[in-house]
Amino acid sequence: MTAKNIALLAGGFTGEYEVSINSAKNIAENLNAEKYRVYTILVGRENWFYQTAGGPVNIDKNDFSLTLNGEKINFDFAFITVHGTPGEDGKLQGYFDMLGIPYNTCDATTSAITMNKAYTKALVEGIHRLHMAKSLRLYEKDMHDVAIIAASLKFPLFIKPNNGGSSVGMSKVQNAAGLPDALKKAFNEDDQVLVEEFIKGREFSIGVARLKGKITVLPATEIITSKEFFDYEAKYSPGVSKEITPADLPAAKSAEIAEIVTEVYLRLNCKGMVRIDFILLDGTDEFYFIEVNTTPGQSAASLIPQQVRAAGMNLPDFYSELIEGAL
Repeated sequence: MTAKNIALLAGGFTGEYEVSINSAKNIAENLNAEKYRVYTILVGRENWFYQTAGGPVNIDKNDFSLTLNGEKINFDFAFITVHGTPGEDGKLQGYFDMLGIPYNTCDATTSAITMNKAYTKALVEGIHRLHMAKSLRLYEKDMHDVAIIAASLKFPLFIKPNNGGSSVGMSKVQNAAGLPDALKKAFNEDDQVLVEEFIKGREFSIGVARLKGKITVLPATEIITSKEFFDYEAKYSPGVSKEITPADLPAAKSAEIAEIVTEVYLRLNCKGMVRIDFILLDGTDEFYFIEVNTTPGQSAASLIPQQVRAAGMNLPDFYSELIEGAL
């Protein structure tokens, strides 16, 4: 059996560059060397390159090939683990579609739509037992009347950039006085902002992947944070949040959640692995949708690797299945 050439794409154009590099390291360590020859390709604004002992070698973007020591390497598969643009928003997916190179993530359309929180919510609206926080979408070029926002929604409010997979630019606001600063902070990250009612409850994240042709729901993780909400600091600073995998949920509730997230996966036409974040409302345990993440973090401590282990699977088999399933 000849080993397949895998391009593992990491980096990207956002503040999550380092997170992406850690994801790539863990994936590379867990890809079977007998089956796959892995080349980590760093994606930057100026160029895409493979780091050799002698220095960086640029990718030829015309056909996505790499020439090492006079030998041209073509890739059988692209494993995209770029968080944010251009790996999570459909740009790389569209490029690989044009070249006919298979990849591990959702397609260009789904990737682009799911980066937009408001569009995603519009598409999953109406799924049985799925609820959503009341929200408004604001555009930077329009006037933002704080009084109108305060009259339409109940405080406390969450203000977050509409695009962007990460938790940068988010604020929680208790009253109208806090709105102008929070809006400014969010508009620094994006020209569209989502203002949403705060849902008080337990926060969870759950991986969903198509394995051997079948949609598989992984065990959920509960996120317990000492911060007011799970922001960038809570996500990436040691000790700020506690992650419990598998989450402490009754079997009947887990089964209901699995049905809801499977429906989300199907309705958004997801491919490969995604991670769906949600809240179970205090008092009623109703499922409130937060977002879907189409290139979830893959560092050793990330949620999906935790969930794969909790499901009794090992990562090399899991990643191999994502590749073979897409091929």
